[in-house]
Amino acid sequence: MPETPTVVQSPPQTTGTGTDREFTVAQRSQVQLVLRRFLRHRAAMISLLVLLLLVLLAFVGGAVWKYAPGELTPDNSVPPSWDHPFGTDAVGKDQFAQVLRGTRISLGVAVMVALIAAVIGTVWGAVAAYFGAYVDTTLMRIADLVLTLPLIAVAAMLGHNFGGSWWLIAVVIGGLYTAYVARVSRGVVLSLREKEFVEAAKALGASDWRIITRHLIPNALGSVIVNGTILVALAILLETALSYLGFGVQAPDTSLGLLVSESQTALTTRPWLFYFPGLFIIIIALTINFIGDGLRDALDPQQTKVRA
Repeated sequence: MPETPTVVQSPPQTTGTGTDREFTVAQRSQVQLVLRRFLRHRAAMISLLVLLLLVLLAFVGGAVWKYAPGELTPDNSVPPSWDHPFGTDAVGKDQFAQVLRGTRISLGVAVMVALIAAVIGTVWGAVAAYFGAYVDTTLMRIADLVLTLPLIAVAAMLGHNFGGSWWLIAVVIGGLYTAYVARVSRGVVLSLREKEFVEAAKALGASDWRIITRHLIPNALGSVIVNGTILVALAILLETALSYLGFGVQAPDTSLGLLVSESQTALTTRPWLFYFPGLFIIIIALTINFIGDGLRDALDPQQTKVRA
């Protein structure tokens, strides 16, 4: 990636005839510029802090919390209190422990979906755009076919047939989202394949695979990363919908969507069982969307370069 020179003024140096000022040029890489713009995005930074605290709470807090997710306590249907911050259900299970466990699994599903879709979809779109002709036509018609499928219906059918394990649900959802990422990747690579650095790599004898993996895909990562954050939020919501309908994560595993589904009948008598997992879903989706906005603004090549 090109580097942007930054002019830095050195301290004045006094000589016998007066004060001379020397100027030096410091290099700031594109990564530093992107990071600088991202750190200046207030909503993204607040969302990142909230998300990190939520992840820390789910993974560390759940390990040290005094109640296990499936542990039965003598406190049945207790509203939120100091001993049970999120209350308990009808059989005495601590809802705080349940929500933390559901958050871990829901985040695991979302991250796994984003990784599967980003890796496969990026290569898919890059190959289609680079080779063009019948390769592009064939691969994009397959992508169009996948995009026309009713997402929830297909994911519900496949997830139910595969047994409802959370990682199998993630594989199914990630596979369905690869076509979306492939479309985005193809659009970016189409504009990159005619650039001078690609022609130079061809003139130097670089293979097609090396050009795709070492030149085109790295330069398309900005758009892929932004769309990856969007997929995390979409995966959280889709997994929630599937679990709510009974086709997602199944017991003994749990997820935020499954907790919401199991608590819908107690909405009027024990509303805390419904609202707390729902609140966590909303917080995760919102924070990831704001982080995605910050990454999009930071990675936008049309923005003015930041100078010291």
